[in-house]
Amino acid sequence: MLTIREVKEQDNPIIKNLVIETLREFGAKGPGFASSDAELKNMYAAYQAGNKQFYVIELDGEVLGCGGVAPLDGEENSGICELRKMYFNKKLRGKGAGKQLIDLCIKTAKEIGFHTMYLETIPEMKIAQKLYKSRGFDYLKTAKGNTCHSACQVFMQKSLLT
Repeated sequence: MLTIREVKEQDNPIIKNLVIETLREFGAKGPGFASSDAELKNMYAAYQAGNKQFYVIELDGEVLGCGGVAPLDGEENSGICELRKMYFNKKLRGKGAGKQLIDLCIKTAKEIGFHTMYLETIPEMKIAQKLYKSRGFDYLKTAKGNTCHSACQVFMQKSLLT
């Protein structure tokens, strides 16, 4: 059974490993990727503010996916949020979990009051980009904000006003 729930403190090491291993699978190692973000040390604590939300996805009780929403670093008062750390273990892919999670993140972002959602990814994550396009994201030529993800080369955004 597939369950999406808010992050708990005990999820911290699982999320950190999930992010690092998924990025490694796609050849994304070292600085400039989400695997080097300071918030990975304690995702639960990092998402306790009212303008942030982070979720995990369980399949039969095992945490195999994650993703969340937070103000875009460097543009905190702009109304732009970032879709953050949406990663899935191979066992979870192809089961519709990505669609469910991104739809929940979009709904959450609208409820918080954001007008635009931004994300960064890498060219190798083609299936993820297909999902983002299916949810109304368009490609941008340059990065926004100050995510410190200098190794990411794909930038996308979606208006939340429609």
